[in-house]
Amino acid sequence: MDTRLRRPPKQRRSRGRIEEILAAARRLIGEKGIDAVRMREIAVLAGGPISSIYQYFPNKSAILAMLFEQWSEGLEIMIRERLERVGDIDGLMSAASDLLDHFHSRIADDPGILDLLNAVQADKALSDIDLAASRRHAEWFCAAGERFIPQSRHAEFRRSTFLMFHLAFGVVRMALWDKPEDGSVLGDFKAIIRGQITLLAAPG
Repeated sequence: MDTRLRRPPKQRRSRGRIEEILAAARRLIGEKGIDAVRMREIAVLAGGPISSIYQYFPNKSAILAMLFEQWSEGLEIMIRERLERVGDIDGLMSAASDLLDHFHSRIADDPGILDLLNAVQADKALSDIDLAASRRHAEWFCAAGERFIPQSRHAEFRRSTFLMFHLAFGVVRMALWDKPEDGSVLGDFKAIIRGQITLLAAPG
């Protein structure tokens, strides 16, 4: 299934129209859930005919892909800003904990994001985008942390970091579904991350 824009926007008006479509889709997803949202509803809320949706997006998956890219890019900015403050191994572990807390709070505050991320992981074409985003985010974390890890363990550190980022959504989803255990689930995952980083950072 094609998840790319049919016609990349070149003019400000076109970019504005795409943002209107995405804003409408985001609102409807938050209100109704992804499965219940139809392209015609998005068009009505965005203030235009359905043909104006298909002018840019071949299907709903393409809209979800762009919404996910926007979410991922915003997350990446936050990750990079937080990692700029890392000065030692303890700072790296604190950054990992803070990033998980931020991820949790963003999803808890916007139920539409949870529905979007669930849909992305369930769709084969979109799950590839999700994997690529996890890999990019992990690369930023590795770039900030490899100086604290012995050279011989860099490959293992990269693998562990990729797993950490890719599994984070599942952990947050579990915490949100089982609210009485919310803090415990996050705390357990933070302990696993801290233990793995400590192990990898130990003198070789």
